[in-house]
Amino acid sequence: MSTNRFTFITLLALVLILGYLSYLILAPFLAPILWAIVLAIVFYPVYLYLLRSIRWKSLAALIVLLVILLIIIGPVSYITYLLVAEVQALTSRIDTGTLGSTEVILRHPVVRYVIDRVATVFGAPLSEAELRKAVNDTLAALGKRFVDVIPGGLGSIAGVVMDFVFMSFAIFFFIRDGADFLHKGRNFMPFSEEQKNRLAAQIRDIVVSTIYGGVVVAIVQGLIAGIAYAALGTHSPALWGFTTAIASFIPLLGTFAVWGAITLFFFIQGSIVKGFILLLIGVFGISMVDNVLRPILIGARMHMPVLVIFFAVLGGIQLFGLIGLILGPLVLALFFSVIGIFRNLEGGYHA
Repeated sequence: MSTNRFTFITLLALVLILGYLSYLILAPFLAPILWAIVLAIVFYPVYLYLLRSIRWKSLAALIVLLVILLIIIGPVSYITYLLVAEVQALTSRIDTGTLGSTEVILRHPVVRYVIDRVATVFGAPLSEAELRKAVNDTLAALGKRFVDVIPGGLGSIAGVVMDFVFMSFAIFFFIRDGADFLHKGRNFMPFSEEQKNRLAAQIRDIVVSTIYGGVVVAIVQGLIAGIAYAALGTHSPALWGFTTAIASFIPLLGTFAVWGAITLFFFIQGSIVKGFILLLIGVFGISMVDNVLRPILIGARMHMPVLVIFFAVLGGIQLFGLIGLILGPLVLALFFSVIGIFRNLEGGYHA
């Protein structure tokens, strides 16, 4: 074995061992660090805007941090509290058999006719009791799973407070020194300057199109929908607003999959006025956001297919908890960017 080959294998082994040990050291703090990275990316444009008038980087970063903390402590905490409370209440109503909305839907003649036709294709028609039990069991399972996902395994109150402090500390430095971190990271990449610039441009475009063009649009649509549901007296408006945000990633149907179903429920229930109001809000409000806001945010930047983002969001939530809503598409976007660079490198090697 040559000296160079032995040296390479030794260095690779050291990198793997030290990398694994580094992971074990940082593992207890991964959740606050990941939240800090995501929030720093989302609010970094605000920091750049402040730097135009505030030349002191630390002060600009501190102002952005305060804005983030106000948003987290205020609206985000309240919405999270509503989500957990509504899901727990919904699960309780399902367990006690007091969920009347499913009864209204399942007993409607048109709905019952469609269900019977579909059931006949796959086997014997279901009885009303069997169908009600199947729907309630499914909703209960989804509700319990959702309650587990929202807290994200935060643990005790003391653990939440400590994670919040660590996250705030990390956000400040990621915002203030983020550009320096990235610049130093470029030096460790075994690429030419042209390839580094191409990778940086691709990552920037995909991050912007994924986070701002995907997640931000979904959040805005969810907020509009949640406010509309609450104003119209819908049960669990925060839960349905969150569901609408997730549904914005569904190809073809998008948010219509949720607000359209609720509109139909209003009509079935006999609330014709509420149904028409939600229909107007859905067409000219919730759905219009995607057509207006997305082009403004991402412009001509490349972006991942909606179907890919949809599965990235679901898989991200499954793997990381609530932060997966943002982290899932972000990780997948970075993966595609790196794959693109390697393809260019391979083409250069074969040339």
